[in-house]
Amino acid sequence: MAVFGRRKKGADAAQDAATSEEVEPTTPADDASTDVDDLDAGDLDADAVDLDEPSAEDDEAARRRRSKLRPREEVDLSDGPYDSASAPTRDEMDFGSLRLVPTADIELRLDVDETSQTLTGMTAVFGEAGTSAVQLQVFAAPKTTGVWYGIRREIAEAIVAGGGTAEEVDGPLGTELHVRMPSQGPDGRTTFSPARFVGVDGPRWFLRAVLSGDAATDDGAAARAMEFVRTVVVHRGSDPRAPRERLELTLPPELMAQAQASAQEHEQHTDAPTVGPLERGPEIAETR
Repeated sequence: MAVFGRRKKGADAAQDAATSEEVEPTTPADDASTDVDDLDAGDLDADAVDLDEPSAEDDEAARRRRSKLRPREEVDLSDGPYDSASAPTRDEMDFGSLRLVPTADIELRLDVDETSQTLTGMTAVFGEAGTSAVQLQVFAAPKTTGVWYGIRREIAEAIVAGGGTAEEVDGPLGTELHVRMPSQGPDGRTTFSPARFVGVDGPRWFLRAVLSGDAATDDGAAARAMEFVRTVVVHRGSDPRAPRERLELTLPPELMAQAQASAQEHEQHTDAPTVGPLERGPEIAETR
């Protein structure tokens, strides 16, 4: 598994090669946005509280959050993705809350918050010429209820309000959300990029995978993406966390040493400033 540099926070997993359809220019509603930051599970409901223990304050926002809570879907996770407490023993790369099995056909691109220099997610790129991608992010979840039902409703509402489409479809890991996300091209025309949102409610954690490029439209590429998702191990940890709080990702020591050596070599051969321990690699296009 090769590791390419970083991607800035807010870049989604949509590939440049993603299938797009052009339509006549449209004027989005003033209060609607399909910026990927708005679709981040950690940002969709920043003031969420653990609704296993109802709050005394019964305001409209709290009622709306409760209406989107559902028991976790009954999904067989015996073949992954795994909780660290029951995962098989394998050769893995440890990124803290996520552990991945290295494979030769996948290149890993790290999603880095430019301000805090922290990892916020990672994107696996595969297929001929890197035409498929799957972005992974992991969050805390309540003890007895799932968050995927509410999150996918919020994602769908945001995309539809921005002029896109969203449809729930049964998938191998439960309900998926298949969307067409609108963005404006340089000529002012609106294009639609397809994506598949896959959510897994695990024991006190929530894993979100976003399939894009060929993996969003081609069943064979999607099957390869789901094979990769099933190898993932989530390490929740025992610390108390608010529902939907992003779980910490860290760089494995071997990759940190490799990145630091690369940065030092770069400094010796150029006067240009570096951008930190991870040099920026090829980026996945951001859809807005």
